[in-house]
Amino acid sequence: MKAVDDVSFVIRQRETIGLVGESGCGKTMTALSVMRLVPNPPGRIVGGKIILKGKDIFGLSELEMRRLRGSEIGMIFQDPMTFLNPVMKIADQLTEALVEHRKMSAGQARNRMLELLRMVNIPSADKVQDYYPHQLSGGMRQRVLTAMAMSCEPSLLIADEPTTALDVTVQAQILKLIRELRDKLGTSLLLITHDLGVVGEICDRVCVMYAGKIVETGDVFAMFRSPEHPYTVGLLSSILRMDEYKETLPTIDGVVPDLVNPPSGCRFNPRCMKAMSICREKNPPSFEIGPDHFVSCWLKEGGKA
Repeated sequence: MKAVDDVSFVIRQRETIGLVGESGCGKTMTALSVMRLVPNPPGRIVGGKIILKGKDIFGLSELEMRRLRGSEIGMIFQDPMTFLNPVMKIADQLTEALVEHRKMSAGQARNRMLELLRMVNIPSADKVQDYYPHQLSGGMRQRVLTAMAMSCEPSLLIADEPTTALDVTVQAQILKLIRELRDKLGTSLLLITHDLGVVGEICDRVCVMYAGKIVETGDVFAMFRSPEHPYTVGLLSSILRMDEYKETLPTIDGVVPDLVNPPSGCRFNPRCMKAMSICREKNPPSFEIGPDHFVSCWLKEGGKA
């Protein structure tokens, strides 16, 4: 079984890429692969390259990779309570990376830690530093996790569903915070989400995943204005809009395929209203249908249809 299969994309400096798709399509596994944190066993990386500043990080030793995580690549995980140590104070968790990666003294790390807490808009930082994670609200924990990910000013920040389980007001605050930190520090951002509204608000380009593969990649405005892959069309059709009334929302018939035994040809073909015989026989390559706009669909063979 391949949870992620032949996924390829580029994140430019200071750019934000949105990685979207249904639950179970491989978004988080893609992020864990970039971080080389795929659980082994049962998971393992069997091939491919991840190039960061001209260096293939798959060729690094585990010790070299540990030095890279947190310093050059930061990650905001989906569930703060899972990734914050419940028996360590906030101050200890924030200063750990600063001492390890930036070789700061205890005093320097403490000053930087307080600066980070204030940077993510945590009130009374001098008090919060002595708290344990369970003493903070969900939004506050997510801010702490964001501060940890950004503490060493990484070149690449991966945010995996950073607003899941937060109320709408806190979601907006966290997204605003991530955007401000990205702009201030010049960090590239990979945002993993299933919320297309978030993608439209914060991303420059978007990659749409389905069943472990990327089916469409392009500029976020072009994609929203003119989606080309049938799956992308279905996703965008299901969004509620303020300027139009719908009695019922369109849905995509069928279910996500079992990746242990995926369908032959295009993995979306059992649910696609436009499937042709070739769709059931051969997996489509990625066709360029416009400037920086790629679609894996036989309907687009030879360019935009």
